Formats: sequence, structure tokens, C-alpha cells
Amino acid sequence: MSFFIPSQEVKHNEKKHCAGTMPGVTKEQIQAAREADLFTYLQFHEPGVLKRDGPNFRHKEHDSLVYVTGKRYWYWNSRGRSINALDYLIQIREYGLVDAVHALVGGEIRHTPAYRNTAEIQVSKEPEKKAFSLPWARRCATAAVSYLQKRGISSEVIRQCLQTGIFYEAQYHGEPVCVFVGKDDSGKAKFACMRSISGNLKKDVYGSDKGYNFCYPPQSPGSRHVAVFEAPIDALSHATLQELEGWKWNGYRLSLGGTSHVALTSFLERHPEIRRVALYMDHDLAGFVNARKIKTMLHEDKRFRHIRVSVNPPRIGKDYNEKLLQVREQLQTSQHQRRLKEAAVSI
Repeated sequence: MSFFIPSQEVKHNEKKHCAGTMPGVTKEQIQAAREADLFTYLQFHEPGVLKRDGPNFRHKEHDSLVYVTGKRYWYWNSRGRSINALDYLIQIREYGLVDAVHALVGGEIRHTPAYRNTAEIQVSKEPEKKAFSLPWARRCATAAVSYLQKRGISSEVIRQCLQTGIFYEAQYHGEPVCVFVGKDDSGKAKFACMRSISGNLKKDVYGSDKGYNFCYPPQSPGSRHVAVFEAPIDALSHATLQELEGWKWNGYRLSLGGTSHVALTSFLERHPEIRRVALYMDHDLAGFVNARKIKTMLHEDKRFRHIRVSVNPPRIGKDYNEKLLQVREQLQTSQHQRRLKEAAVSI
């Protein structure tokens, strides 16, 4: 889920990183990242994410985020403040500070003049889209499998993911990462996101189509149900809970990769047979607000008005992975107590 990071907290984190707790980022690099042109970054690395709004440009996933061409700056209306490229990667795309700085000043972005007028933007050529390609898979996925097991995911759910090619292990800057893959109806990979096994990295692979986010398939074909989660780990946690508790449920489990409804809208367009959508957002204010927003959006869209929508936050824990870990702990405690009673009786 995307969380708002107050500016003072960002500054605190920057000071901490610059103090040497995380090598590789200098104050000069951070300042350069702040000054990077966000409009150009989005053109090159997230092509198609902007849409015209009169003389301005609006972000398709975060419609309160607007590029005001007349004043040449970005304004985040829902937050009531301006936003720069570094803010965007950290607060909206959930990059760590170091990864965000490297992405902006590591030679992957073209800096533009400070006073670039509207006419220049309108006549600029469409940048060449960076081709999407999956990170190279490691031959052995031991670390990634171990990571999911520590998060409580069952061996059967992990096996299904590996078998269908929607989960594997790779390396990013020398660091082992879990890769969660989104595919189209023909089985071609269109999206992938990386999750660090030992750190805080959360990043989409460049060129990913956000309309094809990670989706854990139903147990049998023909399902008309889809459960919606904020992250792949929550979708897999829900599948594991079904296995542990014996639910009789068959449906898709779709990750939004945050709070944007792009993946859900695209999924429903491709699957007109869907009749029920269950929103399993996080049990916090942002989760409740986003669930209500998505429910309203589906109700107001004539294409989806026939779909029944329910909101199902976890009853325990912040999200479904926390719920899974607590359920597993309760089961282990119950099993231990039962063994003690059985041992006492046998004596």
C-alpha cells in the first residue's frame, strides 16, 4: 500500500542515509534527484501513465497528481502540496531512498532545462518505450522459497506459483529478490515486480504493464469470482488460509500492486464473466478509503454495475499476511497444548 511520508520524515531518512548507515548516496546525489525532471522520467520509464487534462497532464493511476504546464511543476491535489521526482518514487512507487536516487541520477534519466515551455512539451516526440523483459531467473530458488515459507505461505501454494511461472528468484544489484509475474490470457509475461528477500526493496520491473498485475489462478477453470489484494504476498496468504481452514471457495486472487485500480479494471475488461469482486484491502484507514473508492468506481461504471462487490478487511492483523501468521501461531499453540494433554493421559 502507498503511504504518505511527511516531508520532515523524508528529510530525517535522508540525513540518516547520508550519515553512512546506507552507503552509496551523497547529499549532492539526493539534491540532484530532487531536481530531476519528473515529467521526463515518466515519459521514458512509465510511458502511457499520463493523460491530457486541458493544457495540463494528469496521472492515470493517481488522478489527483497533475503536471501544471503553465507553472512547470507537479501538484498533488489530495495532499495539497507540490511533489518532485524523488517524492514520487519514494511516496508513490515505494522505492527506498537509495534505489530512488540511483534511478534518478544513475544515468537513466534525461535532465531538461528549468524553463521548458508548454509548446516544447506538446511537440516533443514520444520517447522510445523501454522493452519489458523478465529478470534472469536463478537456477535454484531456495532463498525465495525460504522467504515465502517464513511469511507463512504453504508449500503447495509455493509449488503452484513455481509451476505456473508466476514466482521465481532473481538478483537485483547483487541482491536476491523474489519476482512476482503477471501474465496475459495467452500466458505471456506482461508485468513483474521484485521484492527483496533480505531488505526493503519493492520495485516494478521497467516496462511492466500495470494492467496485468500478479494473479494467483483459481483451483478450477470457469470461476466468476475475483478476490483483490494490495500485494502478491497477501493473495498467497489468503490461498494458504483457505488451505488451513478448509474454505470451499474458487476464484482468482489479483494483486493491485498498491492502491491503484488499473489492474482490476483491466482484469474485469478481459473477464466479462466475473460476477463477484471481494476487496481484501488492509485493515487501516488507507485500506478502507481505497476499498470504498474502488466499490464506488465499479458501481458508477456501467460496464461493471452488475458485479456484486464486498469489502473484507482481515479481522485480525493489518493485512492478510499478518492474519496468516497469527492463525499459524494459534494452531501451533493449540497443537502443543493437545500434545501435552495426550502425554499426561498416557502417563
